[in-house]
Order: sequence, then structure tokens, then C-alpha cells
Amino acid sequence: MTDDLHERLGISDADWHATPVHVQVVMRALVQVIHDLQQQHQTALAQITTLQQRVTDLDARLQQHSQNSSKPPSSDPPSAPPRPPRVPRGRKPGAQPGHPRHERPDPTPEQLTAERHHVPHTCPTCQGALTDLPCPPVPVRTQYVWDLPEVRPIITAHHYHAVACPCCGTTVTAERPADVPPGVFGPRVTASVTILRGNYHLSDRKAQQILADWFGFPISLGSIVDLQEIGSAALAPVYTAIHAAVQQQDRCNADETGWKEAGKRRWLWTVVTTVATLFAVLTSRNGPGLRHMIGADYAGIVGSDRHRPYMALDPPHHQLCWSHLKRNFQAVADRKGAFGAWGADLLALTDIVFQLWHGFRDGTIDRATLQAAMAPVQAAFHTLLVQGARCWAAPDGMCQELLAHEDALWTFVREERVEPTNNAAEQALRPAVLWRKGCFGAQSAAGNRFVERILSVRATCQQQQRHLLTFVTEAIAAYWSGRPAPVLIPAPATSAS
Repeated sequence: MTDDLHERLGISDADWHATPVHVQVVMRALVQVIHDLQQQHQTALAQITTLQQRVTDLDARLQQHSQNSSKPPSSDPPSAPPRPPRVPRGRKPGAQPGHPRHERPDPTPEQLTAERHHVPHTCPTCQGALTDLPCPPVPVRTQYVWDLPEVRPIITAHHYHAVACPCCGTTVTAERPADVPPGVFGPRVTASVTILRGNYHLSDRKAQQILADWFGFPISLGSIVDLQEIGSAALAPVYTAIHAAVQQQDRCNADETGWKEAGKRRWLWTVVTTVATLFAVLTSRNGPGLRHMIGADYAGIVGSDRHRPYMALDPPHHQLCWSHLKRNFQAVADRKGAFGAWGADLLALTDIVFQLWHGFRDGTIDRATLQAAMAPVQAAFHTLLVQGARCWAAPDGMCQELLAHEDALWTFVREERVEPTNNAAEQALRPAVLWRKGCFGAQSAAGNRFVERILSVRATCQQQQRHLLTFVTEAIAAYWSGRPAPVLIPAPATSAS
């Protein structure tokens, strides 16, 4: 301590000089101790505040479940609240009164495989014989029975004869025609293996079993793998066309999920448009992955969640998913005090947003009415975001981020053919997620090329109303014969304005 200690303590010079030196030393020591304790107290208070905030954040993370975060319902802990029950509508299960019947149409005569006529022979009342008696004018009752045929492999023997040239004596053996497969398996069984693995997500052994049990088709596990690789190669040009078509669209939705390659972390991306759906297994979950999917110069509108690479998009060309936001707001509303009340206000506005959108989507209101009704909602939402940014830093700077990308919240209000949610991409990923749960990813880069190609072709065939087995069979036959792959997406591949 300095020599002006007595002045800071309010002791006069005369009294201080009259104080024994050893008392002065003790006083200086005591003041130093008090000073150090005050410093420790301030440090402890700062640490306590930090730890309290950390405890609050950790407790909020422990309270996360599928209703207030992006976690799947399968990960919900026992403490998670039950999902809200469906509101009973007072209807019995099954078809409702007035529901049109869905009956199997009668087959045409050309579709019939066989016909059998059944005539009664004995009267059940008097046991009299009915043989050779005339039939009364009663309409014949017909029952159509549908069944599956017993399927056996089609085996064709191709004999390649050798002929001696009469001019030079050279022995010439016939070459394989372009329409004959190069191996022992035809295009349809190759396509079947491709689809059993990539669409129905059967393992190699299960695909082998179903071919043997249902079709009497003997095949080894090694051949299953070989045919899968052939199917992947045949679909490569189709996949390239899908990739190009997706990048030409002016509207898309994007999402990604975890994947594996020989146990190493990968990411399965998807981009969904109205004409095609693209999948890709990439090593990056960030900007390079997104640029690979949609291109570096994509000028359309992208719907997505708040993952970092999407937030680099230009807000007027970006639509944030309100379903994700609603779960974020629910997590805030689950907290106590003013913070929770603020989250409840955000939830209430979100419900209004969805009510107005559903009215527009159902045709109840037009776009002008949607925009007019949404204007006060947008203003109120902005006010709440400003309040949240000023009063609460949590959760994770959400308010500051949303304020910086506020235009991306309302793109669906301004632009045609833009949804306020990212449901299209999430639904496209769902079959792949179920596949991952059973196969844990692929074991090689070639395996992941098969994954992204068959997933893209399957989803795009559904969008284009093309029969998957027929299309893949045509693609394999074209691959073997050296012909161009069949066209899946008709030109032009751009969306209408």
C-alpha cells in the first residue's frame, strides 16, 4: 500500500504520525487483505454468474426433445412430455359416410388367364339331380380371383458358332450381339438387385434370399455386389442429368444428414425441386457441400433450416424453415420467467403465420390478402426480435441472427411457389435415414456413389411418374449395348415463372 493510506482511511496526518509504526504496519496488512478479498469476491461473483448461465443452458439442453428442437422423436428421453394427443373429431375409424368406394375394376377379356364355369348338380332343398336341366334366366354371377404366378427364371442359351472362311480358311466365331448381356445375368435381374438394395434397402443376403424364394433364381452374394455395381454405373449419366436439372431450377429445398463411409463421417445432402431430387454423399457439411449441390452461381430461392452454410445465402433468395423456428421458440417458451413469456409470444405469432399460410394454400385468401394480413405480424415479430436481442443473449444469438436475415423469414409472402417450411427436403431424406439405421452407411466410395445415384433416380422417377423397375432396366440395357441412357427428365428442365 502507498503512504497515503491514512488519507484514504480518513486519518489526519497528526494522528497517523502519532500512531506507532507497528500499528501502521498491521493496518497496511489488514487493508491489503481486505483489498485482496474484494478482488476475489468480484472474481467469484463473475464466475458464479458464468456458471449460473452455463447451468441454465445445460438444463435447457437436458430439456430438449423432439417438440422443442431438431432431435428426432426416437431420441426422446423418458422425461419428455407426451406428444399432444390428436383432437378427436367424433368419427369412427374406417371409411366415412359418403366416401366413394374404391373397388378393383373388372379385368378385360384380354386380361383373363383362364375361365371356369361352375354348374350346380344337386338341389339343396330336395336333393334332386340338376344335370342337363335348362338354366333359368338369372344373370351369371362372376367372381374374379387375382393371384401371383409362379415365377421361374427365363434362361436363354446363346450359341456362338464358328465358320471357316471359304477364301482364306480363317475360322470365324460369331460375336455377341449388342442386345445380349455380357455376362450370365440379364438387365431385368440386374435392375431388380439394384432396386432391392437401393429402394427396398435389403441387405445383400436378403436380396439373395428373395430372389431364390420368390423367383427360383440362384445367385451368389458376390454376384449381388457385382450387379449392384453395374446398376450404379448404368445410372451414372442419369444422375449427371439430374444434377444439371436441379441446378437449373429457380426454387429448391435443401437439407443434410449424417452418413458413413467405412466408419468415417460423411454427410448425405439432398436438394429437392419440382422436377427432380438430387442426393450426394460428401465429406463437407458446410459451404463447399452446398455449392456442390446447387452450384456456385445459383440465383434461385433456397428453402432450408438455420444451418451455417445456408445463412450465407442472400436473404431475399432464401427461405428459413418456420417449423424449425417453431421448435426453437418452444424451447424458449418452456423456460420460466420473462424469458419464457417472450418465447410464448413468439409461438403465438408463429401460429398466426401458419394459419394465414394455410388459408392461402387452401385458396381461402389470395396473395394480396396474405401480404396485407401478414404485415402487422411481421412488425410484431420484428419488435420481439429486437427485444430479445436487447434483453437476452440466449439462445445462441438467435435474435441477432434472425434480425440479420429477416428478409429470409418472409420470402414465402413475397414470392410465388415458395413454402414457409423445409418439409420437402426433410421428407426426401426420411427414407435415407431409415436406410442408414439398418446399414450404417457404405463401406467404400463406390458404395456411396451407388447410394446417391439410386436415391436420386428413385425420387425423381416418382416425381416424373416413371416406373422405377422399368426405367432402371432400360438404363442397364442401354449401358450394356453402348446406347445413350434413357431420358428421365423431359426438356425443358427449368421451372415455369
